[in-house]
Amino acid sequence: MESAGTPEKDPSPAAAAGRRPDRAGLLVAGGVLAACTGLVLYGVLDGDEDSSPARHRTPTASVTYEVTGTGTADLTFQARSESGTATVVRGARLPWRRAVEVPVGRDPLISIVLGEDGGTAHCALAVRGHHVQSATASGNFGRATCSGSLPAPEGPKQG
Repeated sequence: MESAGTPEKDPSPAAAAGRRPDRAGLLVAGGVLAACTGLVLYGVLDGDEDSSPARHRTPTASVTYEVTGTGTADLTFQARSESGTATVVRGARLPWRRAVEVPVGRDPLISIVLGEDGGTAHCALAVRGHHVQSATASGNFGRATCSGSLPAPEGPKQG
């Protein structure tokens, strides 16, 4: 005859062993987390010591791009990228201005492309605070480009 009620859980060692992998998994996860935290803290605390080798830094020049007008335009310009990759800003609201560092050896350049609605936009390029070039785009899909070349890196003045 069967008894009514709920069956009792098996208190055997085999059933208890089924719970141990959960604890082992938690211990392993905790160890991995502690190791990752230690590596992050080591990188943060040991990041800027003088004993690390000096990184090669490409000399740059300060360049200011300015686009005046109304409406929006797509802009493409050279910035800090040493690989020569240009930065693109789609639908930039005018007027727009950006000061960036351009690696010596890469020529500063900004290109304007107006949209279907046209209009007029004027670009200006300055290197180290000195005006280099300006141009005007007008009409539907009007285009203009301002470019220049960078002078030699500024260094200590000899007297």
